[in-house]
Amino acid sequence: MFPTQPDLKTMYKILTLNNISVSGLERLPRDRYEIASEIQNPDAVLLRSYSMHDWPVPASLKAVGRAGAGVNNIPVPQMTAKGICVFNAPGANANAVKELVLAGMLLAARNICPAWDYARKLQGTDAELSKQVESGKKQFVGIELPNRTLGVIGLGAIGVKVANAARALGMRVIGYDPHITVSNAWQLSSQVEQALSVNEMAAQADFITLHVPLNDATRQLINAPLLKNAKAGLILLNFSREGVVDEEAIYDALQAGKLKSYVCDFPTNRLKDHPRAIMLPHLGASTAEAEDNCAVMVADQVRDYLESGTVHNSVNFPEMVMPRNGGPRLAIVNANVPHMIERISKAISGAGINILDMLNKSRGDIACTLVDTADPVVDEVVAQIADTQGVLSVRAL
Repeated sequence: MFPTQPDLKTMYKILTLNNISVSGLERLPRDRYEIASEIQNPDAVLLRSYSMHDWPVPASLKAVGRAGAGVNNIPVPQMTAKGICVFNAPGANANAVKELVLAGMLLAARNICPAWDYARKLQGTDAELSKQVESGKKQFVGIELPNRTLGVIGLGAIGVKVANAARALGMRVIGYDPHITVSNAWQLSSQVEQALSVNEMAAQADFITLHVPLNDATRQLINAPLLKNAKAGLILLNFSREGVVDEEAIYDALQAGKLKSYVCDFPTNRLKDHPRAIMLPHLGASTAEAEDNCAVMVADQVRDYLESGTVHNSVNFPEMVMPRNGGPRLAIVNANVPHMIERISKAISGAGINILDMLNKSRGDIACTLVDTADPVVDEVVAQIADTQGVLSVRAL
């Protein structure tokens, strides 16, 4: 993954805006990386939930690594415009979230939370408590999961694990994801049925669980018209993002009994005290294992990018993987405009330097170019490329 013959003179500075698992930080060798929560001119930032939207971006910044899947706390378009690569850790916390979704299903199905609250408020002798339990337990009669229908909206790393686990529990599972990747499709149980729309799913499902990012297409995906057509007694689980549901529609559906329960990882004043809402304090990825996995994944990605220009699991840059022979390399980020490769090649060959290998890929308005050369590219050539219109950054590795 990493360069076979790194330039040992290079020292990279890493700023941590949140506590990052030691397992991840240990992936960054101390002889090459200075890591601190306060540091000037960082090459990269590692963070979890810290909001960067009002954070002053230093000119030295080359990469941002989010130790988690969602990047709503990072101003990705602004980072892209500055030529800064943003990484996340998709799938690293998938098992943790899957387990919490299953726990949420069981909590709601068996009325565990109100039953627990009832039991804690009992008073009297043990004999009196026993009588109260026998007379009161009928109000907490629940349902079992086998043969119930679960709808999974979003079949990414988490959704696939949830779907497969539900099948293993004997549930019928319907999945909806018009953008499912080939890799995730291969991992999905063949017994998971396809829904052609969210409305079609809602009409059949006893449970629906959400696993989608928050964007313009998913904002208030669960709304009043959909809930009106949903199967009565639906249990809705949201371990995705608060904004993918219409909160007022959820409240009205709970009041009307259309929703049996709403299980959510994002408490709000409107819903946190509702008797059929189960609000958790954003516990989806809160396991020691998930924190370690996310930190290791994102630290490896940031290191690989800084040392070799490789891009993997970026939310704004194209995937860039080119084997390296240990010699000189240029890593260039530029606007996705015509003639850029021609200008880069001309600057290098004009200095009498032979190009051994080159990779150029684009994603939207941004493009990346890796160039391996026979001899080191002198500072004058690097400056010439950097001054080319549309070039956002040039690094000699």
